[in-house]
Amino acid sequence: MLDVTALNKTYEGSGRTVEALRDLTFTIGDGELVCVVGPSGCGKTTLLKCIAGLMSPTRGTVQLAGEAVDGPPDGMAVVFQEYGRSLFPWMRVRDNVDLPLRHRKLAKAERSRLVDEALDAVGLSDSHDAYPWQLSGGMQQRVAIARAIASKPQILLMDEPFAAVDAQTRAELEDLIRDLWHRFGVTILFVTHDIDEAVYLGQRVLMLSASPTVVREDLAVDLPDERDQLTTRSSPRFAELRARVYAQIQHAKNPTGIPRETDEPVRAG
Repeated sequence: MLDVTALNKTYEGSGRTVEALRDLTFTIGDGELVCVVGPSGCGKTTLLKCIAGLMSPTRGTVQLAGEAVDGPPDGMAVVFQEYGRSLFPWMRVRDNVDLPLRHRKLAKAERSRLVDEALDAVGLSDSHDAYPWQLSGGMQQRVAIARAIASKPQILLMDEPFAAVDAQTRAELEDLIRDLWHRFGVTILFVTHDIDEAVYLGQRVLMLSASPTVVREDLAVDLPDERDQLTTRSSPRFAELRARVYAQIQHAKNPTGIPRETDEPVRAG
């Protein structure tokens, strides 16, 4: 579904050249749920913007279902961290979700059906007529997610979408994403700074190095497909996987780039 090949992004200005991404290469299969983690400032958001066609890479390519991405593609939707800025406060919930569908030349009845389905899927079937500012932060993010899935995208990109909500709401939204993934079969690339979240959600975890960024490890998450916040997170295997990811992120922060004696060998996913 998604092919990222030798992706490089270099910023130039004020007499400085900063290489943010360096030869990033990975693939995501149709219907996979893949999480991306890395040290703070490693370029996760830059990577997502390049994949979404919101930013042009310096070198390398991004392909969605075999087609080159050179601008925002029709088959892709993005959910950002700042849900409050992505929703229009003067528009009701239903109109916020319907907005992207208006550009697809769909019949009004079909648009209405898609909006109803999306709001029902995120648990907001009784909030159609509310304004975003009347909802809690978690509910606003549900609206943003509903808007993304209403268009039935091939792939859903999520940029640290739960960073601004409380821990209890975050757990509920994590389970919502797993439920939507199973329900709609959409491919998901989920960027997060939370190691536990990456292991809980993903089938794979891509661990990035410090900037300039490369894929340090592609880890397969061999937890059962049926997951819940209590049982899964308390399992010995979850703890092992979490420790693996944590160790790699700590190693990635090594400013010298020289592996220490305690470093574990890097293996392909």
